[in-house]
Amino acid sequence: MTANTTVFTFADSTDLILEIPDSTTANIDSQLFSHPYSRYQAYLNELCLSAVLPWLQEDFSTQAKVWPSTTTLASLWELVNGTAVTIDGKRFILVPSENIDHSELRVQQEWVDLPTWAGDYYLAVQVDGEYVKVWGYCTHTQLKHQGKYDPGDRTYSLDITDIVNDISVLAVARDLCPDEITRTAIAPLPTILQEQAQNLITRLSNPEIINPRLAIPFQLWGALIEHGGWRQSLYERRLGLPEQRSVLQWLQSGVSQIAQNTGWGRLNLQLSAAGARSVEDRQTGVTLSRRLTIAGQLYELLITPQGEPDAPYWRFELRNAAVGAVIPGGFKLRLLTEDLQSFPNNEDIATNAVEQLYVEVALEAGEGIVWEIEPLPENYDREILKF
Repeated sequence: MTANTTVFTFADSTDLILEIPDSTTANIDSQLFSHPYSRYQAYLNELCLSAVLPWLQEDFSTQAKVWPSTTTLASLWELVNGTAVTIDGKRFILVPSENIDHSELRVQQEWVDLPTWAGDYYLAVQVDGEYVKVWGYCTHTQLKHQGKYDPGDRTYSLDITDIVNDISVLAVARDLCPDEITRTAIAPLPTILQEQAQNLITRLSNPEIINPRLAIPFQLWGALIEHGGWRQSLYERRLGLPEQRSVLQWLQSGVSQIAQNTGWGRLNLQLSAAGARSVEDRQTGVTLSRRLTIAGQLYELLITPQGEPDAPYWRFELRNAAVGAVIPGGFKLRLLTEDLQSFPNNEDIATNAVEQLYVEVALEAGEGIVWEIEPLPENYDREILKF
């Protein structure tokens, strides 16, 4: 990898100046956002990420990667400012701004108070033309204990006197103090029911609501967008898109482009004589498949229609993608309702190495299912599959 050009030409020699790759501006697709406000927010975040991520990969770890995945970035930037990068189990939150006033760092509340979003380190990044300036950092603990909360724009701000301005200290601190307490405990958000979530999504999907994060109380907002499936649904509705995760539509007319981007595809399987009268027969033997990487190995999650036409059910199956390879003991495949509730016989656990894990479920028309696997697959973000 070629490191970004780093130029120390500013008055403060502790500033880290990184060049923005020439190709970056072409990556912003205006059709991916509902309003010029969110489009510009995405533009700043894209410039920031394109410059800072290669530096993190060069100076910290080649394994540094976007959380939860690059395919989720548009749905995040439509709603919030900032990007998360994971490095060796720690989370770095990149906080871009065009502001040349470095008197404070302002971080939106979602990156501080959502339990599954909170970071360990927050990097203050000024986006300036062809360069970005990484001018300081702080920890989650500092933001919670020393930062000021502004209920008006729901941000935490930390004064420059409490920020580490020499970014080179970050690498040293991680090497010398690997056990530093970087996060403060966060109270979980209350759960919201499916009907309430759908009402909120319908309300907030109006693109005339330019800043939906401020339109409802934070605890409701946080509980809604912390659920990856609901956040993605809100994002797609704000763009005016039809349902993107209808399994029946995938089987009949092909997997939507958004779902293909996350790894879903179709497999045409040879039907056995025994299965000739099944629902699968009506779908010309199509099975849906998603490739997953878990603990460094490739797996496949398969969804296949089963049963008689008047009593169909669905089989979710996990297999090792390598021929003859098995699933190690300890793996779990679990299905949940759209609002993450369990139901009878909703999981399969490998007590020993097995060829497959599977769960079969009968669903009402329009019902949603969320799948989970332990250990967690790389780039996992909850999704709601509609049936």
